[in-house]
Amino acid sequence: MDFKFFARKRRLEEKIKELNQNLDSIELSGDLAEEMAILEGLFEKVDPMVLRRIRNQHNEKLEFGLVYCAGMIDNEYVGEAIIKPLTSSQGINYDKNLTDTILTQIVCNHNGMKAQKYSEIVEAATYGDVVVLIPGSKDALIYSTQGFPLRGTDEPENEKTLVGPKEGFGESLINNLAFLHRRLRTNDLKMQFRTLGKRTRTSICLCYLDSLVKPDILKELEERLAIIDIDGILDSNYIQEFIRDEGYSPFRTIGTTERPDVVTGKLLEGRIAIFVDGAPTVLTLPYLFMENFVNSEDYYLPFYYATFSRVLRICGFILAVTVPAFYLAVSAFNHEMLPTPLLISIARERQNIPFPMALEIFSMLLVFDLLREAGIRMPTVIGSAMSIVGGLVLGQAAVQARLVSSVLIIMVALTGITGLLVPKMNTSILVVRYSLLVAASIMGLPGLTLGIAFWWVHLLNLRSFGVTQIEININMNYQDQKDLLLRAPLWRMARRPRNIAKDSVRKGETRRQW
Repeated sequence: MDFKFFARKRRLEEKIKELNQNLDSIELSGDLAEEMAILEGLFEKVDPMVLRRIRNQHNEKLEFGLVYCAGMIDNEYVGEAIIKPLTSSQGINYDKNLTDTILTQIVCNHNGMKAQKYSEIVEAATYGDVVVLIPGSKDALIYSTQGFPLRGTDEPENEKTLVGPKEGFGESLINNLAFLHRRLRTNDLKMQFRTLGKRTRTSICLCYLDSLVKPDILKELEERLAIIDIDGILDSNYIQEFIRDEGYSPFRTIGTTERPDVVTGKLLEGRIAIFVDGAPTVLTLPYLFMENFVNSEDYYLPFYYATFSRVLRICGFILAVTVPAFYLAVSAFNHEMLPTPLLISIARERQNIPFPMALEIFSMLLVFDLLREAGIRMPTVIGSAMSIVGGLVLGQAAVQARLVSSVLIIMVALTGITGLLVPKMNTSILVVRYSLLVAASIMGLPGLTLGIAFWWVHLLNLRSFGVTQIEININMNYQDQKDLLLRAPLWRMARRPRNIAKDSVRKGETRRQW
């Protein structure tokens, strides 16, 4: 009986058990056979994971270990750039510089790097990298060889524009960062990697312009990221919910976008962008309330049209949240606010309606939201047709059956259309609309006024990483107003937002001489 064999096997099992409990604690030993055995134990029942050995044809005693995941690597590249040099190169001998020799002379890959811990090997192999284990060395070599399929860079469905760039972020972190490098050709662009998620080990990247970002905002962000303790990060929204201000507020305190040009514009104003590997959505912060009404297209169209569109969006938001509550308040409580002919017309329409007005409005708004949600979840063509046909059929049938009044159908349609003008505020509109409706159904116009005052005070106190969402300051100058309610010509916007950027001077104000 070979007692040494059983002792060695038991020692390896204990080591594998220890590694599974704390993968960061143990480093490579330099014994190729032991390392391969440990990795086989770590990847037990992981059938796509490949662990193989290769020999150099000129020195059969020189054996290497390869670890990679089938389906996630570029097979042709691995064969030509890694396996072929290791098996066919002459003059490779055991020495203390074997790892450096392979890294700098044999496999001259542009992205080779060393690793000493099993955690680094596991993370690399499961991400599509090839790990080369070297006999007699406590360093392994990791080569980036990802070859898994990726989605194209089509324009985002929810951020389409008539003019301007048509590119959109994908799920590859490196490819997304390349979009920024192509637009910001400066060493002032900083990119810092982090890893979040104990099990997913998701890579994220903080991007900012060092000369523009405020150090206190960057420090606050790093502190909030450091306290995130979760098993997995699957999307950027996971991070957003952990680090945002006022977690229960319906209003955004962190921006989101899938457009490279939007992220570039935010960085040029001193903001920070957070990229998440596997997610096309990028977070930007700090975030101001007026950004909800800003579209990237505003800067690609003449400023007159952009200003008109922005004012239209603001009016749309106000109408979307106040029209149902105002209609209920003046129709059911404060009749004196309506002209007599209009009041008589509404009363005649409601003469045979069996339900209270508040219940009528709530039910029709819920039906509209049901149709909208169903249209979103259905395939594009079917969803659009179902929303239109469903709205027409249900609305007409409800009026003919005397369940609701025709005036209410007009009001609900107006509310729905105006809400679509500001897609970034869907959640905010729903919460504010129904809360104002409840207040108006209890107290009429005084309740509506109190509800509006509550949300206005909430917005005035809302902050994003120390920056107030709405700043009302008697010292605000002309430059501060050039990109808020109105969009001034680009040649007149000489300054960045003072409360966000460290350097507020964008350029000298251009004086047109023609």
